[in-house]
Amino acid sequence: MWERLAPDMEAQADAVRRVYADLPELIGEQFRREPPHVPTASEVTTPEGLHFLQEYFFLILFRSIFGSLGVSGDRLRMYTELNFCIKGTITAADNIFDDQAKSLLPLADHAGARFMSILQLMSFERLLRNVLDRATHAVVSDVQRAAIQRGLLDRMASIGVLEGSEEGGVSAIPQPDEMVESVHRVRGGALFALAFAAPSVLESGEVGEKMAAAETAIAQLGTAFQIVDDLTDFEFDVGRRTHNLLVSQIHHEGSAEEKAALAPMWDGAPVPGGVVEGIFADSARGVLERAYGESRAAFSRLEALGHWLLPSLAEQVVHAIVGLDGVARMEALTSPTVARP
Repeated sequence: MWERLAPDMEAQADAVRRVYADLPELIGEQFRREPPHVPTASEVTTPEGLHFLQEYFFLILFRSIFGSLGVSGDRLRMYTELNFCIKGTITAADNIFDDQAKSLLPLADHAGARFMSILQLMSFERLLRNVLDRATHAVVSDVQRAAIQRGLLDRMASIGVLEGSEEGGVSAIPQPDEMVESVHRVRGGALFALAFAAPSVLESGEVGEKMAAAETAIAQLGTAFQIVDDLTDFEFDVGRRTHNLLVSQIHHEGSAEEKAALAPMWDGAPVPGGVVEGIFADSARGVLERAYGESRAAFSRLEALGHWLLPSLAEQVVHAIVGLDGVARMEALTSPTVARP
């Protein structure tokens, strides 16, 4: 997979460099630092390249899919730059919702994680506009540019409405099927589908039809991503009383032992370490099976469209989604026996 994605990795790295190069025109040097090294063409298959692949895997995959469906040239280059800006915007917004401080821009360190996230959010909004301005006339008309910006904001706002509804916690725990449809297909599926905001405006004919089908597949992959994220973020979500599929699975379909263990945690008691791999392991494996199902369906759709990513890789990609922090949990849940604390 790494070798097959290498050309798209190189193109994504070029897109990141071009966006970085726009930053000095938008903000003073007192707010910037030297950009980090981005892998060159000769480095994409080195350990340095592997780190880049891990950070930008889905953007690289999206570009690979776009290319396989017939998109090329300036338009494909624009989509690649836009998707980096979208990722940066979403990362900055998530920081504010989740009290984190992840950054995808070479901004100088200043006090206040929220301030830095807001600065990153504003910077990416202007960088995204730069990408569209650079493509105007050669790739997009003024009318299409406005439609892309409107479509992106509408899509982001729809996702934000869900995030905003959880501020202060939630009181009800929807059934698992309902939660997947009303939460995960928005927080994960619609999030991944942001990559198709510009193609949905610009692509038509056979390519447009294929892109619409690919958007459905990628939305399913995003749903799988969010389901797995619930397994890795269980403790965090319970502490905030936000929507989590494992909580729903236990609350509605778990064993009496699982339900009894969950109740005090949902009421504010500390979450002991190892509970997902321990007492909640049966429900957690049920949640993992849902993620596998969404991923297999996504890969089957992509295979039907002619992309090389095979359905047999679906479970491996689900495991890769968890990142380094979730590896131990995933290994514990998929091992033949799960030791309980």
